[in-house]
Amino acid sequence: MRIELEKRPQASKLYGLVSPLLALVLTLVAGAIMFEILGKDPIEALDAFFLEPLLEVWSLHELAIKAAPLIMIAVGLAVCYRSNNWNIGAEGQFTMGAITGSILPILFTEWHSPLVLPLMLIMGALGGALFAGIPALLKAHFNTNEILTSLMLVYIAQLFLDWLIRGAWRNPAGFNFPESVSFSPEAVLPAIWEESGRAHWAFIFAIIAAILVWFMLKYTLKGFEIVVLGQSERAGRFAGFSSKKMIWFSFLFSGALAGLAGISEVSGSIGHLQPAISPGYGFTAIIVAFLGRLNPLGIIASGLVLALTYLGGEAAQLSIGVSDKVTRVFQGLLLFFVLSCDTLIYYKIRIVWSRVRGGVA
Repeated sequence: MRIELEKRPQASKLYGLVSPLLALVLTLVAGAIMFEILGKDPIEALDAFFLEPLLEVWSLHELAIKAAPLIMIAVGLAVCYRSNNWNIGAEGQFTMGAITGSILPILFTEWHSPLVLPLMLIMGALGGALFAGIPALLKAHFNTNEILTSLMLVYIAQLFLDWLIRGAWRNPAGFNFPESVSFSPEAVLPAIWEESGRAHWAFIFAIIAAILVWFMLKYTLKGFEIVVLGQSERAGRFAGFSSKKMIWFSFLFSGALAGLAGISEVSGSIGHLQPAISPGYGFTAIIVAFLGRLNPLGIIASGLVLALTYLGGEAAQLSIGVSDKVTRVFQGLLLFFVLSCDTLIYYKIRIVWSRVRGGVA
């Protein structure tokens, strides 16, 4: 016996659009069952996760802070995935963007100029792009599996950050704590509305990036090239498109957005470098990209939903006393149900029975 997937000749477009909502409903049902098993009231727990963070103005600012890197990274990943290049290492590119963008405020502390912040953002984007260029080089010229190389580079970036902060970049006046010097005011990303909360301009950057990439995919030749090569490399070659050039473009583009998200997070939310600068934004952004159907405008909505799980997880820890690991479980359930719904919508499951004769299958 074996199980095969047979592509449906005419999958329902309506079901394809409803799939993310169905996955969200199934996630809520599974979450309620999980809280019941943990001995918590499901209604109270889901209220703490998904409603309480939306009732205060300051928490909406926190929601925007957490959504900004998710949206920015996921928009870049959508370009990769639609071109059939599987960048799984956005977390490492996020980290390297934070490191390279922090060179100016850490090593040139006496330089106070309006140019500091723009240069930091540019350097962060370049750092993420160059780091993403490593798996692009390996795939384009050595046919290496980009999933493995991009993923392994995440741990190299994180260990490099830890080595820097505990060594050469440690704050000499920081009482031996593993963190860099605090950024000067010129190196801090300003808040959007200082009177009501601390949400900063990274959220605006993320929205602009999503709109621009949506326009590129829908109305430009480059967007057409991305879609054609993603659906059929052979058809792309007949159209005169180069798959190697697309590998470079998609990885460098997604790496640049991840690096920009990294330096924006450090500059806007933290104010210095430290060993842990991300709760896993680069990996969660993969869920955001697929939940948004690899559409940049859909990614804005899915980014807010996944940001809500981070914020709701923090609220649930305080109000009902659950572990922070519950947030990861919610995110994993959401990805599982999104992929499951898509599979059942676009494919039929067939069970093939085969009989063994004469000892030979």
